[in-house]
Amino acid sequence: MSQNPDASPFNPLPPVIVALAVVIIGIEALFSLGARGLIGGPEAIGWRVNAIQNFGFINAIFDWMLTNRTWPAEGLVRLITYPLIHMSFMHALFVVVILLAIGNMVASVFSTLAILTLFFGSSISGAVIYGLLGEARGLLVGGYPAAYGLIGAYTFLLWVSLAATGGQQYRAFGLIGMLLAIQLVFGIFGGTRDWIADVAGFVTGFGLSFVVSPGGWQRVRAKMRGR
Repeated sequence: MSQNPDASPFNPLPPVIVALAVVIIGIEALFSLGARGLIGGPEAIGWRVNAIQNFGFINAIFDWMLTNRTWPAEGLVRLITYPLIHMSFMHALFVVVILLAIGNMVASVFSTLAILTLFFGSSISGAVIYGLLGEARGLLVGGYPAAYGLIGAYTFLLWVSLAATGGQQYRAFGLIGMLLAIQLVFGIFGGTRDWIADVAGFVTGFGLSFVVSPGGWQRVRAKMRGR
């Protein structure tokens, strides 16, 4: 069988994954360049801090909304804006690496709408659970809960594949087990309780996959059997 010699050896990244990565890197580029005084003038130095204050998930604000049963738009929007803002370039880079690696594999099966549902659904769930169980004065920014949601979807695909081939399904949870072990080590040495949001994001991503996967669990299983 002949092959196209000009064909790329790499599969193109799904547009939805590229778009999310570009938004995260674009925002981070603005913060980094502004902090170095390369764009925006002197006030640009505070862009990151202002964005965290205005768009990050802040437990004190969430507690106020719960206590007063009042849900202003400026408070609710933080549930979907905080995963796009990061504390540093490295923070954003790690999220983008997970997004490109895991998201690419998940997006090969899931639709664009499903990916967006997983990304922002896991972000919302992660923030709400963190708001209920995290530090009273806690702050949550960064795309880790959303990235863990995609890991949850990837785990779902592995789990279905192992079920279809008669494999040991617990092996599908090897990746999240390793990541949680790393989180535990950092927690022992004085880490924050952000891992609560990450775990919530993973559980949400895994659970949502039963709903947003093409045709649900049965169709994904049938697709895996055909590979």
